[in-house]
Amino acid sequence: MSDGYLTTHVLDTARGCPAEALRIELFRITGGRTKLADVMTNEDGRTAEPILGQNDFATGAFELLFHAGDYLSGTGQSRAFLDDVVIRFTMSEAAHFHVPLLLSPFGYSTYRGS
Repeated sequence: MSDGYLTTHVLDTARGCPAEALRIELFRITGGRTKLADVMTNEDGRTAEPILGQNDFATGAFELLFHAGDYLSGTGQSRAFLDDVVIRFTMSEAAHFHVPLLLSPFGYSTYRGS
């Protein structure tokens, strides 16, 4: 078992609340594109468990695919600009990686959180 794991958190900055029921897919990019997870956020805008747990953790390149357009239209917001939000990143060590998404209908931001 590794000490590494991956978590995410989505905040709807336009509505000022966690983004509940937003679908997220995780892919490993190293050596091709392999789907590792397909999850939904809970009432806190988080996944119930780490999106990549310690037993499955490995270093390399990854992609989080946030289905933002479906979420936005489901909450009555415009999806005229954003559809899928893709964040590609590298996990280079066995550690906790937290990749949050701050989302609004016309923009988003991310960072490596803690």
